Amino acid sequence: MKKIINFILPILSAAALFANGKNDISNSAQNAVEPKTRIVASTSWTAAFADIAGADNIETIAPAMLRHPPEYEVTVSDIQKITASDLFIYAGFERMMKTLGDSIDGTKMMRIASDNSIATVTSETAKIAERLGTEEKNKARLALYVNAIRDAKAEIERRGKSNAKVLCHKHQRYLAADLGFTVTETFGPEAVTANQIANAKTGGYDIIIDNVHNPVGSPLAEVAPNAAYIVWRNFPDKVERNALLHVIRENIASLMKAM
Repeated sequence: MKKIINFILPILSAAALFANGKNDISNSAQNAVEPKTRIVASTSWTAAFADIAGADNIETIAPAMLRHPPEYEVTVSDIQKITASDLFIYAGFERMMKTLGDSIDGTKMMRIASDNSIATVTSETAKIAERLGTEEKNKARLALYVNAIRDAKAEIERRGKSNAKVLCHKHQRYLAADLGFTVTETFGPEAVTANQIANAKTGGYDIIIDNVHNPVGSPLAEVAPNAAYIVWRNFPDKVERNALLHVIRENIASLMKAM
């Protein structure tokens, strides 16, 4: 029996080594076929679009904690990161794009429109998903975003507030419209004018929505004390899963509290 065991053990060991070697070859082949796509986004906002599109482990250039990320200027290491990426997603209004110019391979760059409307988030994330082959992930993640807005719209209607008169920062009018409000007057991003202040004073507004990234609406709120003054954001303050969903949920929560 001892001789048989001594004979069999080397065979089993060899078989195990062969199997492990085969698995290593198989895994190596799979990795070669399915390489990890390195995605870099200009800001936390464009990164949030990539997230909804189905991308994971997205890197960003402008730090998410900045109040106005588009003003961030790139460093040499940032340019190296973009150059080493497989796909660089940007919106076009970032200051860094003037610095980058034509230095980045155009085939790895993707420009997207960026506002938080259902229409834009749907179209732009679909564009990214098609490039990445993540269409199914895109559908699932987008549904969470769309449903959050539609549920909030239904709640506003239930409260009888959909006819509220809204004065809105230009960069926040998209979400306000999707929530069912009719936005006839906007302000910003530049400083408000005397005419806009006069309009706010006599316009009978119920809600004034400002933008945290370049707030200019406080003079309007001062002359319209009966209007609820709230401040929304567009750029997530973190790069994380469902970042844009978290943004609009926080915006909606501040609106509901004000109403």
